[in-house]
Amino acid sequence: MQQGQMAAMSKEMQRCVEACMACHTMCEQAMSSTLQMGGGQAEMQIMRALMDCTELTRICADMMMRRSPLMAEMCAMCARACEMCAEACMSMPNDPQMARCAESCRKCAEMCRSMAGAAA
Repeated sequence: MQQGQMAAMSKEMQRCVEACMACHTMCEQAMSSTLQMGGGQAEMQIMRALMDCTELTRICADMMMRRSPLMAEMCAMCARACEMCAEACMSMPNDPQMARCAESCRKCAEMCRSMAGAAA
């Protein structure tokens, strides 16, 4: 992202884009960790949540950066995916990677809910 684009964005939107990208990265790392564990039914449910969250956070950040007219709806959907992912990650409370992922997802969900309300 170019510096001029970030300067033109509101601080709130900039923080939301950063939260989305941080969450995207954290979910990617958690997916890699989950794949290494092998897969039972519980791991597959976690993988689906991680995949949804990874894709939606990336798309949401892209839409905010280009000021898409669909940004508010995408932020709301992204918040929902992040909340679901945080819940899925917390089903493995003893895994520090999953705990960090859940924390990142919760932060992103909060920022996206705020953006969805502000852009509506």
